[in-house]
Order: sequence, then structure tokens, then C-alpha cells
Amino acid sequence: MISDAELYRLAIVLGCSAMVLLVLHSFLEANAEDLETDIVKEKKVAKVAAAPAKAK
Repeated sequence: MISDAELYRLAIVLGCSAMVLLVLHSFLEANAEDLETDIVKEKKVAKVAAAPAKAK
């Protein structure tokens, strides 16, 4: 059977791992929005630049 000390260590390790993953996920999600916004802006600029070329 698992001892109280082993169970305590397991709970601490899993809890710390969960917190690290939550912080990492939040960091990546916040930066992913910035990246997505930049990509959308680049596509809009490309469409605007391509539109006058088609009209000629």
C-alpha cells in the first residue's frame, strides 16, 4: 500500500505540475491571440495591395 508520506509527495508533485501547466497554457494562449491578430492584419494588407492590381 501507499504510505502517507508517498501520498503527500504525490499530491504536492501533481499539484505543482498542474499549476505550472495552467500558467504555461495562459501564457501561450495570450501570445497566440497576438500572433493570430498579426496574421489577420497581414492577410488584410495583402488583399488591399492585391485589389488595385486586379483593377488595372
